[in-house]
Amino acid sequence: MPVLTHPAELRLWCERVRASGLTVGLVPTMGALHAGHLSLIRRARAECDRTVVSIFVNPTQFAPGEDFERYPRTPAADLALCEAEGVGMVYLPPAEAVYPEGFATRVRVVGPVAETLEGAHRPGHLEGVATVVAKLLIAARPDRAYFGRKDAQQCALVRRLARDLDVGTTVVECETVRDPDGLALSSRNGYLDAAARAQALAIPAALAAAARLHEAGERDASRLIEAAVRRLAESPALSVDYAAAVDPDTFEPLATVTGRCGIVIAARIAGTRLIDSVMLGADAGLAIGNVGCPSPRP
Repeated sequence: MPVLTHPAELRLWCERVRASGLTVGLVPTMGALHAGHLSLIRRARAECDRTVVSIFVNPTQFAPGEDFERYPRTPAADLALCEAEGVGMVYLPPAEAVYPEGFATRVRVVGPVAETLEGAHRPGHLEGVATVVAKLLIAARPDRAYFGRKDAQQCALVRRLARDLDVGTTVVECETVRDPDGLALSSRNGYLDAAARAQALAIPAALAAAARLHEAGERDASRLIEAAVRRLAESPALSVDYAAAVDPDTFEPLATVTGRCGIVIAARIAGTRLIDSVMLGADAGLAIGNVGCPSPRP
């Protein structure tokens, strides 16, 4: 399994794959790989001829005072996992290869999908995401790129970016993978001790409360959010940044749920910020719960 470190190498490897008539699936990550990442890799392997995993802790999506320096980095374990999963190539660039001296370009998406919720609470974060994802899509030109639905706003942002810039990549959202207690898998979960984790379980419980109310026929978005907020309040150590009902494509707030609706939550516990989401409506089957991983292509 080759490990490449420069955008030109990434581009050449993917061009050779496509020249052979094969498809490329890209799984962008920041490393510290877990079962959630595995589900993306396995989906990519099931649907594409060759799978590329990028591992890069992107400095431009961290605001000052956030956890860039202590973000978990486990490159040796990540590479071993990718090898075991049959990944075709890993892209593991240093920061100076992604942002060389004199780098002066940013990709900015406008509108609610980039300016509300995560965009408002983490200024510059989504612009950093858009920039690094655009660079990956331009260099690799994958047929499909795979992202986890837990980061619902990021998924919507990347879909918009891919559409607006005509990159030719299909953006594939994959179900959130959860531990048996319901907490969405995240590389940041390792920051939590047992007491903080117990408090954090209010987040998936709040999403489940909103989902149950929706299943019972409630379509007033404010009542769905009220149910979620009531459940969050049962964990007083949680500091809630937001709980919102949004259009999952535009991230405009919803008053009434007539079709698809995303319930999104961000909260802090013991200095750790966690986000989660659930999709309601036309995607009612995409409910909270552990998600099976498809078998990879041989």
